[in-house]
Amino acid sequence: MSTSQTVPDIKTLGALKESGYQSKSIKEELRQNLIAKLQSNQRVFDGIVGFDNSVLPEIERAILSRHNILLLGLRGQAKTRIARLMTQLLDPYIPVVSGTEINDDPLAPLSRRALDTIDEMGDDTPIQWMHRSLRFVEKLATPDVSVADLIGDVDPIKAATLKLTYADDRVIHFGLVPRAHRSIFVLNELPDLQARIQVSLFNILQEGDLQIRGFKWRFPLDIQFIFTANPEDYTNRGSIVTPLKDRIESQILTHYPQDIETARIITSQESQLSDAQKTDIYVPDLIAQLLEYISFEARESPYVDKKSGVSARLSISAMENLLSTAERRMLVNKDTKTAIRISDFWGVIPSITGKIELEYEGEQEGSYAVALDLINKAIQKVYIEYLPNPDQSAKSDLDEFLEVRTWFANGNHVDLLHDDDESTYRAKLDLVPGLDSLINSKTDNEQMQYLYKELILHGLAAFDVIGKTALNNQLIFMDPLAKIFDDFEGENGDLLDEI
Repeated sequence: MSTSQTVPDIKTLGALKESGYQSKSIKEELRQNLIAKLQSNQRVFDGIVGFDNSVLPEIERAILSRHNILLLGLRGQAKTRIARLMTQLLDPYIPVVSGTEINDDPLAPLSRRALDTIDEMGDDTPIQWMHRSLRFVEKLATPDVSVADLIGDVDPIKAATLKLTYADDRVIHFGLVPRAHRSIFVLNELPDLQARIQVSLFNILQEGDLQIRGFKWRFPLDIQFIFTANPEDYTNRGSIVTPLKDRIESQILTHYPQDIETARIITSQESQLSDAQKTDIYVPDLIAQLLEYISFEARESPYVDKKSGVSARLSISAMENLLSTAERRMLVNKDTKTAIRISDFWGVIPSITGKIELEYEGEQEGSYAVALDLINKAIQKVYIEYLPNPDQSAKSDLDEFLEVRTWFANGNHVDLLHDDDESTYRAKLDLVPGLDSLINSKTDNEQMQYLYKELILHGLAAFDVIGKTALNNQLIFMDPLAKIFDDFEGENGDLLDEI
């Protein structure tokens, strides 16, 4: 009955007993539903990508073991998402005594109100059905969280209103943890919780009971605890007290995507794009790869704090900004379609600077300069996947880039404006001789041919073959040494010729 997707038509305790309903703990409920999914080869955690052979099997083992769980990992590693998806392993509906604060099981009531109601009304006690989406309580641990917030306290207003003494347990106001009875309780950023507050969780985790202001009763709460923490927090902001950590049976380490393809799937899945952006803006595979390489480079950069991590949200927000950059250009030029250009990546810099924590060296460089460095490093990675390495080519007998380098060495330059329309953009790239011979064998797609041409310019600049200068809304490609002797020219020609 509890596994039905529709609300059961049972309204009283007597009818519930007649139906044959049997109570079970939330950990047993999660375990049984997980077993059913595994046996039927159903996916347990929809939307979680890249953890199939690492994190998810460990979570499944923890659930089968009826363990409370600590998800330990850097920011942006889907810890909270996993916790929220665990509600899909709960029964669709469970019965509760109507009007109770802590979701009392009609067959195993705990609160004073539920006990009194059942004593008074017996089998006529009204019950209601609670959907699994309501059986999830989440709290962000902050230094100002108190024991009263989590566990509860005596409520003097309730005592005065009901004319009760403080010896009567009806004056208690329950905190978030008891209100999560028969539910999943998620406590995010656990190390931020003060040590004295963490202590208040000891008994609940080990013995399952609850103590508030010295009231002497055993109150066995039924809760699936999921804690999340960042390893950095152990040293920078706080720590998990040892006895509490000892009571959390399974600690599971999360991680970032381990390859570009997985990262691309996550970014595509999570990016919030409009229908117009999806249909009117072409995003080549090369561009999608380049975007992901920025995050991978950031995680290895000496300028970026590795302990803080580089969230997957960097790539997600960068993709959204990238499409918006192209969309703005399209609207300005009154075009109906466009494709992403490499020069559009200057529009993602705000997504990079807002998502990275810098080391001392990075602070000296500045966040903007670090963002440009990450883009250039990513361009290098993508470039050598599609085109010859210019450093190696220059050393070979056949320098494939000789014509291009010579053109720039003669003082020529390419000035790409971020808002150039398509015809202007292509005309500027066509100015550079030698590009066509380099890319003709790559693709027959005209749009991609111009993307490859632009990639060559960015790649040569990234490998310091030519120079690249970013000024406001434009990129200038040139050879900075081409006119180094211009100041030495006399009225009648080159001074060096005269010498």
